[in-house]
Amino acid sequence: MDAERLRRTLGDPSLERLVERLARRIELGRPLTGSVRLPQPSPAELRAVRALLGSARAGGSGSVAVPLSRLADALAAAGIATDLRSAVEALAGPITPRSEAAASEEAARRAAEEALEAGRHSGEAWFQDWARAVLADGTLTRLIRKGDGELLAAAVAVLDLLPASGTPLPVLAERATGDTKALSGTPLAGLVLRALAHRSDSEPAQDGEDERALWESAGGITDDLSSHVLVLGLRARDAPPLSDWLTQAAERHTPFRATLHQIVTMPIVPAADAVFVCENPSVLRAAVSAPPGAPLVCTEGVPSAACRRLLRMLADRGAAIRWRGDFDWTGLRTTSDAVDRYGADPWRMSAAEYTRALERGDSEPLRGAPAESPWEPALAERMREAERAVMEERMIPLLLRDLADGA
Repeated sequence: MDAERLRRTLGDPSLERLVERLARRIELGRPLTGSVRLPQPSPAELRAVRALLGSARAGGSGSVAVPLSRLADALAAAGIATDLRSAVEALAGPITPRSEAAASEEAARRAAEEALEAGRHSGEAWFQDWARAVLADGTLTRLIRKGDGELLAAAVAVLDLLPASGTPLPVLAERATGDTKALSGTPLAGLVLRALAHRSDSEPAQDGEDERALWESAGGITDDLSSHVLVLGLRARDAPPLSDWLTQAAERHTPFRATLHQIVTMPIVPAADAVFVCENPSVLRAAVSAPPGAPLVCTEGVPSAACRRLLRMLADRGAAIRWRGDFDWTGLRTTSDAVDRYGADPWRMSAAEYTRALERGDSEPLRGAPAESPWEPALAERMREAERAVMEERMIPLLLRDLADGA
C-alpha cells in the first residue's frame, strides 16, 4: 500500500463523508459491494470523486453514487491499495465489525464471571455484593470496552491473597499479577478497594487515609511507618529499644504509639499475662487519668496492621487477649475476628451487658449490614430486636474498674 498517495486520493478531506460511510459498512458487517450514495454532494466532493473514478454518476434526489467495485479497481490499478477495506482502515483506523465486537465482549464477560465464581471468597456475602455491583453498574462493561476486562480477574487474584498478615502492597501486587506497581493508585487498586469496603462494611474510600485503612483492614500495608498502634501500660522485654520504650512509657503511665516497622523489626515479649483491648481512644484517654491498671491496647476503630501484628505477637507469647468494641455491627465483626485470630475472650460483650447499656440510655440507631456474635448468639439477636447501637464510651466507668481489677 502506498500510504502517501492514499492520503492524497481517498484521504482527500473532500472525501471524508465517503470514507465515513465505508467505515460504517465495515462496522455493520456489510460487504463493500454495490455503491455508496452521497446526498447533496458539494462541488469539492464531486471533483474528488471524478478525480478518482474519471466520472461521477448522479443519483436520485440530488445525490451522487460511488460504485465500490470501480473505486477498488481504481486504487488497485494505480498501485495505491490492493483492496478497499485495507484502504479505509489505513485512513480511519482498525474497524471491528459490531458482531465481532459483541462476541468478543461476551467472551470477556464470561471470563470475568468465571473468575468471580472461582474466587476464594466467592461464597462470602461481602464478595458476592461486590461482584454483583461491578457486574450491574457498568463497571465490567467499561473495563471490557477499554480493553481492560482482565482487571477483574486480577482483582480476584489479589483478594484471594487477603486477608494477609502485614504484607506490603508491592509484595501483594507481585504475587497476584507479577507487577510490583499494580496496586499503586491504579484501576486495579480501585477495584480491590471497592471490594474491601464491602468486606469491612464501610463507605468507599474518599482519600488516601481511607484507602490505607481499607488495606490495613485486610492486612495489606501501604507504609509500615504510617501504620501504628496506641498502647498504655504494656511492659515488655527482650527487644530493645522498643521493649525499653514501652516499659518506660508504662512506668510513667503515658500512652505510646508503636509503628509496624518497630513491631516487626523488634519483636517484643510481653511482661503481662493478659492484655485488654478497646476500640475507642476515649477509653484509653480515660484510663490515662485513672490509676494504673492492666495493659490496654486501642484499635482506634478497625485494627491497623500494626495493631494486628502486635496482638498476634502477644497471643503467640501466651498473653490472654480480652477484647471489646462498640455494640454495633462493626464491633461484632471485629470481636468475632479477634476470637478467631487470637483466641480472644470477649470483654463485656454479652447480651446482658448490652441490655444494661441500653437501659442507661445514650444509644443511637444501628447502621450497616447486620453481623453475628458466635461467642454468644443471643447478643446479635438482641441487637436486631432493639435496633440500637451503644458506643463503648458509655461504659467507661465499668471498663476502668475491670482494668484496675486486672492489674
